[in-house]
Amino acid sequence: MKDKINKTNVARLMDKAKVKYQLVPYEVDESDLSATHVAEQLGEDVAQVFKTLVLHGDKNGYFVCVIPGDKEVDLKKAAKISGNKNCEMVAVKELLPLTGYIRGGCSPIGMKKHFPTYIHDTVGQFDYVYVSAGQRGLQIKLSPSDLIRESKAQTADLIAR
Repeated sequence: MKDKINKTNVARLMDKAKVKYQLVPYEVDESDLSATHVAEQLGEDVAQVFKTLVLHGDKNGYFVCVIPGDKEVDLKKAAKISGNKNCEMVAVKELLPLTGYIRGGCSPIGMKKHFPTYIHDTVGQFDYVYVSAGQRGLQIKLSPSDLIRESKAQTADLIAR
């Protein structure tokens, strides 16, 4: 029998916004924090399990890219869309102080501070998608339109082909 799922900050924000969502727990494998592993645990298509990446641009500072779990972010495309010349992924040690989240539990919703957020444009192809609910072992399932609105994101082509 599963314990009751503790509401995360993400879930509380969704409740406040009156957004329909579902919290979906999964088994965490510390040696494999990949979205592909999460998708397998959920029995879902990895294209619907989005991962949240935090990047730093040379002109406009920090921003967030949310992309399908089995894809890689294209740094050139990400830099361009965010108004930067260059960008790079932030170091894992910067993630928690910056966002309030740890690697494997980083959600585009409810970070300590809002950063410009870009979601890969395939998000609109699905009835629902998953992103981290703000902790390892818990995903939030919601509609793409709710995700875009609640993360104040715009959609863009962000992935390496």
